[in-house]
Amino acid sequence: MRRPPVALLCLGVAAAASVVCALSLGTPYVPPVRLPATLGSDGLAGLVVTELRLPRMVLALIAGACLGAAGLVLQEALRNPLAVPEMLGVSSGAALGVAAPLVLALTVPLGLQPFLALAGAALGGLLTLVAAGFGRSPSAVLLTGAAVAAALQAALLVLMVMADQLDLQLIYRYLLGSLSARTWDDVTGLLPWLAVAVPALVLCVPVLGVLRLGDDDARALGVRVERARVAALGIAVVLIAPVVAVCGPVAWVGFLAPHLVRRLHPDGGAAGWLVRSAVCGAIVVLCADQPARLALAPVETPVGAWTALVGVPVGVVLLKRGRRPARDRGPVPLPAPATPSDALAPVLRKAER
Repeated sequence: MRRPPVALLCLGVAAAASVVCALSLGTPYVPPVRLPATLGSDGLAGLVVTELRLPRMVLALIAGACLGAAGLVLQEALRNPLAVPEMLGVSSGAALGVAAPLVLALTVPLGLQPFLALAGAALGGLLTLVAAGFGRSPSAVLLTGAAVAAALQAALLVLMVMADQLDLQLIYRYLLGSLSARTWDDVTGLLPWLAVAVPALVLCVPVLGVLRLGDDDARALGVRVERARVAALGIAVVLIAPVVAVCGPVAWVGFLAPHLVRRLHPDGGAAGWLVRSAVCGAIVVLCADQPARLALAPVETPVGAWTALVGVPVGVVLLKRGRRPARDRGPVPLPAPATPSDALAPVLRKAER
């Protein structure tokens, strides 16, 4: 039975309202009816809207889409709804790669920061895979990733102790995720990474659909499960690292967006879920950026704090609703008594193989 599109309509209204708020509200205030005329104009309002608010909005959409897609890839590859970038060492490794040069007073060009984040994310993911036996067990990968993430976060705390007061404030704001003072240069810096990640995602979708069947069935269909999980983690790294380099680790978007998609479309496949998860992630980050920008104006709060405050309780509610109590499922039918031929069937099939 198809669900009514009420939730989809609510998401669309929230996205449209967030777009209007992102471009209109603030100092100076621009009425929504004047936005088309203000874009590209020479006045102060046109400069603020075109060069500050519009790239920030576009960056929020791109960052949310990347995080939402990466979260779905990880959850489908590991067959675990709790597999998120924050629990696999990917986000912590990327943040460590960006924060370490700042504390150590190393001069790094702005264009190299995505590569440092990519190296840190790859290091965290590689440590997770090596310690978990290169993806042989999804549960082992998840538990090992949580331990690696904790170790990398401890390294970040050590760096924060070593930093002076000014660097400490910058690192603290960065680690919570922020879209403040972002320009078109930050947006264009993400485009080459998207050109690599999007084709990889398209090629990865059929494999994700097979991995959902289980390791044994996937191997029977010709999929090398361990290599597929390593490839999925690599795609997630390419999606997450540039976003972390520009915005910081915006938390729990990769957890919330896939769960929203599964709640709205429980019968969808990997391809449909991937697109919808990217869209939901973009909407989540864009909506969260509005209170981050306006709630305590003129002081801005990190957008990652709002995504965590909203994403954690909403995700828990979605997980609880996704599990139907046993008393609501009706009585469990008893299996039919096994005949001698039924008991010998598995042995005969094994002998045939």
